[in-house]
Amino acid sequence: MNSRQFLIRDLLVLFGLTGWALALPGFASEFAVSMALTCLMYVALSSSWGLFCGSTRYLSLATSAFFGIGAYTSALALESLSWLESIALGAGLATAVAVVMGAAVLHLRGTYFAVLTFGMTELIRHAVTYFEKKVTGTVGRVLTVIPDRDTIYLTVLALAVLAVLVSIIVRRSRFGLALMGIGADEQRAQTLGVNTRLIKIMGFAITAAFAGAVGAAMAVRWTYIDPHTVFNPFIGFQTVLIALIGGAMTLWGPLIAAIVFSVLAETLRLQAPQIYMMSLGLLLILSVLYLPGGLASLRWSTFGGWWRGSRQWVREASARERKNV
Repeated sequence: MNSRQFLIRDLLVLFGLTGWALALPGFASEFAVSMALTCLMYVALSSSWGLFCGSTRYLSLATSAFFGIGAYTSALALESLSWLESIALGAGLATAVAVVMGAAVLHLRGTYFAVLTFGMTELIRHAVTYFEKKVTGTVGRVLTVIPDRDTIYLTVLALAVLAVLVSIIVRRSRFGLALMGIGADEQRAQTLGVNTRLIKIMGFAITAAFAGAVGAAMAVRWTYIDPHTVFNPFIGFQTVLIALIGGAMTLWGPLIAAIVFSVLAETLRLQAPQIYMMSLGLLLILSVLYLPGGLASLRWSTFGGWWRGSRQWVREASARERKNV
């Protein structure tokens, strides 16, 4: 298929999935809708994370910081602003923080960038905690203005669809090519005239905008928030795991992995949290060893290759055993 046919296929798949998700609250149980809401949250987070980090190969651990900023913005603004205005403000503040953070740390790569983004996330969390305790004299925030379930669901669904749609558009634009060029060879991209610093900050800001908007929308789901809840590093780590296991450089990989992880989370995390964490680790190990392209790279030929490889390994093991005897 050519590029236009791939675009049409991706848009049709997105349209079909969106229609199914729109119909879900009408016939599904509260538990199923709750699971779908978690799934949509991680679709938006991991798709936007993969858009920047998958293309540039920068490992950002700052997702929970932007998510928390959006959540606290929503908690503070909902009493005076409308629902959509609160979402937009949360996304805007997260974007502003990302621009400042990106300008400071995006010259680093690899482990240094990952550790520094995680450190800045913890810095923001402790700063908010200090402000709450010392200035406002509170431990957290009680949300008194809460939209109905369908409003929250449709908002998060819209953010998830927009995240995938932006990924489709960016991957076919010059901006997306610049991101891919940075991931392949940043110095070469610079010699070809790409303003790598500006491109990286813009990509980082897009990731932060979606994380902030999702945080603002999901904050009302808890009705009471504190820094430990919304700046939870686990949100950022799970976003990274979903993107990597699904295939951070692919379009549909994060969506596939988000569904798998949401089902695992709802079925195992409460009843057997240790098994849930073991499952995450096992999926990551298997993905790195046998499926480096993520779940989205699975093909029938992949299973055939695994079967041929396992048969070859058995034959070689048998030959060594006979030789030793």
